[in-house]
Amino acid sequence: MSTHRPDDLSKPHNGVTNDFTPKTPFLIGVAGGTASGKSTVCKRIMERLGQDDIEHSQRRVVCISQDAFYRPLNAEESSRALKGVFNFDHPDAFDNELILKTLHQILGGKICKIPNYDYVTNSRLESTTTIYPADVVLFEGILMFYQPEIRALFHMKLFVDSDADTRLARRVMRDTRERGRSLELVLHQYTNLVKPAFEEFCLP
Repeated sequence: MSTHRPDDLSKPHNGVTNDFTPKTPFLIGVAGGTASGKSTVCKRIMERLGQDDIEHSQRRVVCISQDAFYRPLNAEESSRALKGVFNFDHPDAFDNELILKTLHQILGGKICKIPNYDYVTNSRLESTTTIYPADVVLFEGILMFYQPEIRALFHMKLFVDSDADTRLARRVMRDTRERGRSLELVLHQYTNLVKPAFEEFCLP
């Protein structure tokens, strides 16, 4: 993995410059399929930089998940979600306007608030998480590189490539243990929604 010291942030990387100053946070996008290890990669980066046990307001490196930006569902969509037939891996499942707004706030060195999401009820909570200005911001999610206007904002892009069988096994364990879903539902979602969406929107 390439690394850049803070005093290098004002210089072009890979021959490309995004017109940012040394005070602008270095924005890293981390994408990959479901349960590919995106969060683990970000966690390891935080640990290696000694940022994982620091108070949030004092961190120089922060991590944000795209999952926080699932858009609110209407009644019909909520019903489909509870039955496991709403596609949360489709680009339309996310509040992309809010993602774009948040990224611009981050690049502007502003404090911003992002939603907290409940995977059990498939809904946003009333509470939010405050993101303070930092030197480096990791933004991870399955479709972080799908929208051109969002993709263009990242100074570095990482794609976590994992074996499909491994990703499925991890998803089964996560969703049955942490999100209260049945094995049948998890496999149905993966076969009919998750895998096709990965191949159409994420992998390209």
